[in-house]
Parts: sequence; structure tokens; C-alpha cells
Amino acid sequence: MKYSDEQRIKKILEYAKKLKEYISNNKITKEDLINEYSLQWLVTTPLYNIGEHVYMLSAEYKSKHAKIQWSMISGLRHRLVHDYDGTNWNIIADIVFEEIPILIKQIENE
Repeated sequence: MKYSDEQRIKKILEYAKKLKEYISNNKITKEDLINEYSLQWLVTTPLYNIGEHVYMLSAEYKSKHAKIQWSMISGLRHRLVHDYDGTNWNIIADIVFEEIPILIKQIENE
């Protein structure tokens, strides 16, 4: 399915909010995520989806909203997909707990 930039941004925001909400509602900590394989699998799907939608945003949209680090977000998706065994879960935990809330605010303020 072909999405518009606006549809993609809505999906990115939806996935980010659901991930943040799940983490919060289930009282998952960074340490839990770093050490529990099932939680690692759980967070990768929304991160994949966010990264894929970011990757597919138009260059025009990305340049209009250049404060958001689009290449880092899509790069994370590629890293998780193509080098899963080499994933540094300390970095992923930082992204989930620190960067996802920032991304949500950035999108909501655009």
C-alpha cells in the first residue's frame, strides 16, 4: 500500500505512542529490556515499523522537518533487521526510554 507522508507520520506516531504506553503500563525497566529476550523481540516490531515508515517518507518532507534525525531512525531499522545478533541492547533501551518520547514530542509539535 502506498501511504502519503501524512499517513506515514500518523503511523509513526501511533507505533511510538503504543510502544511507550506498553513499556509504561507494564512497568518495564531498561534493565528488563537489556536482559529479557522476549521484551527485545517485543520492541523490535514497532521499531522496525517506525523505521520503515521513516525510510519511505519523501525527501521533501524530511527536509521540511529537518530537526528530526530521520536517517538515524531509518538506520536503526536497517541495523535491527540486518544485524540483529549484533544488537547492543543498551543502546536500544536508551532509544526506547529516552528517544521515543522525544520523537513523539517532535512530531506532535511539527
